Amino acid sequence: MLVAFRISAVCLGLSLSLASSAQQKPSPLQPFLKEDAPILVLEHVRVIDGTGSAAQENMRIDIANGKITSVESTAAHRTYPDGAKVLDLTGKTIIPGLVGMHEHLFYPMPQRPQGGVGFYGESPDSAPRLYLAGGVTTARTGGSLDPYTDLELKKAIDAGQLPGPRLDVTGPYLEGKGTFALQMHQLADADDAARMVDYWSAEGVTSFKAYNYLTADELKTAIDHAHAHGIKITGHLCSIGFRQAAALGIDNLEHGIAVDTEFFPGRKPDECPGFSAVETYIEKTLDVASPEVLAMIQDLVAHHVAITSTLAVLETFGANRPPMERENAALKTLAPEAAKEYLAQRSLLAEHAASSKVLEKEMRFEREFVSAGGLLMAGCDPTGYGGVVPGFGDQRNIELLVEAGFTPVESIRIATLNGATYLGKEASIGSIAPGEAADLVVLDGNPADKIENIEKVDIVFKEGTGFDPAKLIQSVSGLVGIR
Repeated sequence: MLVAFRISAVCLGLSLSLASSAQQKPSPLQPFLKEDAPILVLEHVRVIDGTGSAAQENMRIDIANGKITSVESTAAHRTYPDGAKVLDLTGKTIIPGLVGMHEHLFYPMPQRPQGGVGFYGESPDSAPRLYLAGGVTTARTGGSLDPYTDLELKKAIDAGQLPGPRLDVTGPYLEGKGTFALQMHQLADADDAARMVDYWSAEGVTSFKAYNYLTADELKTAIDHAHAHGIKITGHLCSIGFRQAAALGIDNLEHGIAVDTEFFPGRKPDECPGFSAVETYIEKTLDVASPEVLAMIQDLVAHHVAITSTLAVLETFGANRPPMERENAALKTLAPEAAKEYLAQRSLLAEHAASSKVLEKEMRFEREFVSAGGLLMAGCDPTGYGGVVPGFGDQRNIELLVEAGFTPVESIRIATLNGATYLGKEASIGSIAPGEAADLVVLDGNPADKIENIEKVDIVFKEGTGFDPAKLIQSVSGLVGIR
């Protein structure tokens, strides 16, 4: 009996020890945190609330258990909540966490051999950390090449096992015959489109994206099946023009007039005329202020079709853009071979590309679209030839919206509340108000005075947990293009 008692006591002690050890095990997110107090007061701070309203000076934001509980003037002198940690943020600005609406969890792979195929590698480590470091607290992937990885990554982030934004995972590209990418399934017909949408809806994706070569029948079927599942569908289209897509019921269009083919002379139904030919036509011939284009914009607005601004990726196809001083921080995150290839391609463009008017025309199109009442959102689309890096590209897109003619507070709204509105989540994210998630970006300086201050991220709060952007970036420095 005594032996049995001793064995039981040892087992009990071991169990208690293991339980205590498990309770004391630090969070996997701990290395990236800057503030993790459950109750916080952020005071003496400038607030740009995401609604498009002017900045408010000397404000105080109270946070408890991941939510904003109060937004008021610091001068109100209200007592602090019990147990609150108080941060004096004098000279700093708070904006809502960015809601990125054209993001990816992959990156173009370097070292493509002669005659090799275009191929994109999944970035499960670098992309989520860099999005979060750049202030992106919610991200919709604008098409997936490895959807199971994306879905599992979302689960890990939601469980607090990995740092990253909330993910709205888009299913595999809905693409027709003729795609440039071996990683994309080419639809056989409309029934195949229905099968894909139904299958991936059941697997857990929450968005779909149509691509360049699908037919109108395939797109219509995909839209109908997505809507039947309560899921929206966007498109980067070529074989189908914007007005036709709107009539078919599409919810969102990517990139804007820069990819619309409906005005291309002699375009045939269900046929992509070719990217270079379309780009040349848009650059040299298309008038964004023409009655035809303005009528198309009115049609999109009438059909409640949103547009996603991706100026950051469009910019990279012009000579000497973006300025190198805007690229230095992002370049440090690239793997050496990826950085080498990006700089080589950039140099070729600088030597041979004229100053492209496509970016300028897209900027005009986005202004006209918003003036007509359209919902414009933003995302960085980190693809192209590697010149756009997650997080950094989202900040650059906001700067380019200002260059396009929007005010800084309008540009911040486009990148925050407008995306939340499209997702149907405007009551919980996208602006700064009591009851919403404490998704906040603390900036050194005032982006309303100088939009480049959008790059000076000091803390990123996601549901009240404050991440250190420098630690997130450092953890994946030199890994973009590898992981």
